[in-house]
Amino acid sequence: MKTVTNPYRGKGKLLSQAPLPSTNSNRLAQLLSLCPASGVTPLTEAPGLAPVSRLWIKDERTRMNLGSFKALGAAYVIACQASEATETPDNTSLAGRTYVTASAGNHGLSMAAGARVFGANAVVFISETVPESFAQRLAAQGARVVREGVDYAASMSAASRAANDNDWTLLSDSSWEGYYDLPHLLMEGYVQMAVEAVDQCSEPPTLILLQAGVGGMAGAVAACFRKAWGDDPRIVVVEPAAAPALMASIQAGAPVFADGPDSIMGRLDCKEPSLIALNGLARDADLFLTLDDDTVAAQLPVMAEAGFETTASGGAGLAAVLDADSRNLLKIGPQDRVLCIVTEQAS
Repeated sequence: MKTVTNPYRGKGKLLSQAPLPSTNSNRLAQLLSLCPASGVTPLTEAPGLAPVSRLWIKDERTRMNLGSFKALGAAYVIACQASEATETPDNTSLAGRTYVTASAGNHGLSMAAGARVFGANAVVFISETVPESFAQRLAAQGARVVREGVDYAASMSAASRAANDNDWTLLSDSSWEGYYDLPHLLMEGYVQMAVEAVDQCSEPPTLILLQAGVGGMAGAVAACFRKAWGDDPRIVVVEPAAAPALMASIQAGAPVFADGPDSIMGRLDCKEPSLIALNGLARDADLFLTLDDDTVAAQLPVMAEAGFETTASGGAGLAAVLDADSRNLLKIGPQDRVLCIVTEQAS
């Protein structure tokens, strides 16, 4: 367990070539309404779960019936492109177009579902380690599933080659040098959950904990929370100790590859940051925290008993509030009003 204070807080861009996250919410509700089951997810107060004044939990486990916040991302990009293609988008708007990505989790489901709604094709590359049950869920959304590569990085390389070879649209939830436009739009989709949370909280929180892999969700909602609530809430980014890519990049002042062992926080086990997310979090986050697997695993039964059953990835931010050592390290006290996001349903 380790913390690093962000020396770039409030100073603008860390990386001049990459954009900052979008906080534009003007078209979110309209375009997301084109997708099935696009309703608001609940914000639940959990009194007594942690020794704080208030604990709010934004619950993304039912988002669009796809099981995670990532339903808001790729499907939103595809809805935007369907809207640009036809005045009244329907299930033929993107006929003949193919989207391709690599996925170890929920991003592929969002892309496949969005493609199905608007008549496009979806090809999802998965690595050798992805469970067959996930491949079946992708296929149920209409995706063509291709197994290639020993890990996510290898399957993403395969997806990139397939996009180039076949003139398909690569739709990643990360960003890197020269690849900004679609992930920037994808992160704009994530703003919807922050807009809802701002409306649902009866008063501003004093502390917000956001778990991060490449940082797309954390970067998007942190930007929106700053826009709504200003500088007062402390924003803490929570990463696996095995994959502290954002923390290491903040320490280095540049993107860093943070190699390490596999983590049970598989959706957060990302060794390189999204450049857009890194830019946003350098401006908006106050602190970076790493948690080891045992710390998070110990809190999963507590979450389940309280009605928030989730994965280690989905509950990492909440685990930081429930664990006494991390509360002490972060100086979380009984006066704090805390906001966390449970980002996905249990496997």
